[in-house]
Amino acid sequence: MTAMDEQEQRRRRLAAWRGSHRMLARRSTDRTVGEGLAALMAGVGAGSGTGAGSASEVGAGLGSGAGSGFVHDPDDAVDVYGGGVVADLERRVAGLLGTEAAAFFPTGTMAQQVALRCWAGRTGNATVALHPLAHPELHEEGSLGAVSGLRTVHLTSAARMPSAEEVRDHPEPFGTLMLELPLRDAGFVLPTWDELEAVVAAARERDAVVHLDGARLWECTEHFARDLQEIAALADSVYVSFYKSLDGLSGAVLAGPDALVEEARVWRHRYGGQVFQQYPAALSALLGLEKELPRLPSYVAHAKVVASAMAEGFAAAGVPWFRVHPEPPHTHQFQVWLPYGAEVLDEASLRQAEETGVTLFRRWGSGAAGLPPGVSVTEVTVAGAGLEWSAEDVREAVGVFVGLLK
Repeated sequence: MTAMDEQEQRRRRLAAWRGSHRMLARRSTDRTVGEGLAALMAGVGAGSGTGAGSASEVGAGLGSGAGSGFVHDPDDAVDVYGGGVVADLERRVAGLLGTEAAAFFPTGTMAQQVALRCWAGRTGNATVALHPLAHPELHEEGSLGAVSGLRTVHLTSAARMPSAEEVRDHPEPFGTLMLELPLRDAGFVLPTWDELEAVVAAARERDAVVHLDGARLWECTEHFARDLQEIAALADSVYVSFYKSLDGLSGAVLAGPDALVEEARVWRHRYGGQVFQQYPAALSALLGLEKELPRLPSYVAHAKVVASAMAEGFAAAGVPWFRVHPEPPHTHQFQVWLPYGAEVLDEASLRQAEETGVTLFRRWGSGAAGLPPGVSVTEVTVAGAGLEWSAEDVREAVGVFVGLLK
């Protein structure tokens, strides 16, 4: 496909998604620039609501509803290389996670590179143990080695977090154990709380520090039946993202001890992350903490309803083979596997949105690690818009989708 063809397909997808009256999750990336600006401006003030509709709908619908009705004082001066609303966000996240300090970064990739580099210097060991499906291994172009001089080792190739035994018995030393919670490319999977505690204890026995890749940590509380502070307390440092589950514009925070965070601020500057002004991203992150974070438990609960209904729908439609993974989901996100090519599934998904106004699935991919030949996978997210779907709505939409494959 040429670049022009891909652009045309992207315009077609956006038109179909924006025109859909029913979706499982509406994303900020479906908005126009004007709608995004209106959402941010309205979100600084009072009110509450959901969705990514028209500029007027968005403008009327977002906000904090807390205290004064503002997520941050709109008369405050803008940040300049930090401070202001950025410092406010850092304090808020440190409080939520129960850490001594937190530093805002423009990207999670940078935040984690800096965290792991700092720990390498402190432990005297530049080897990081992580999963082969972890984000730095699959989606960062080998950045840990190329930029930070770190070396990675894998404790397991299974599509799950390593066990305590695998951590304990690894034949070579490592300074840091990085755990991605949940492990996205394995299907947003999580260990049990007991398994997580045992893994951390095994790392401590080896004198390794523990860093949590918590890009999606916000939604893990339901699965673990623990609050954010108790989860974060297991680790020496934690990274969290704002644009994924919280629907922020961009940005991340590295949280941990005062001394680590102070060093991380120095490395952030060296890595080019000391950005002149970041108040739009920081405001959108505060808005996500006010608006989306309290709703995540309801999304996680309803994802179980949606996943079960999808499996029932595929079985009723006579699909020869399928997989909903994990079942039940551990968070508000899960995978669906089907034995068709990605282009065929993409076309059926788009046609369903265009012809019925219902977006059930978005993009499909093939060739991912662990996928059998001839099988494609998609990621399903259940957010505010998805709460309107009953199990019967899901089963009916699956039936229509399968019909478009024939």
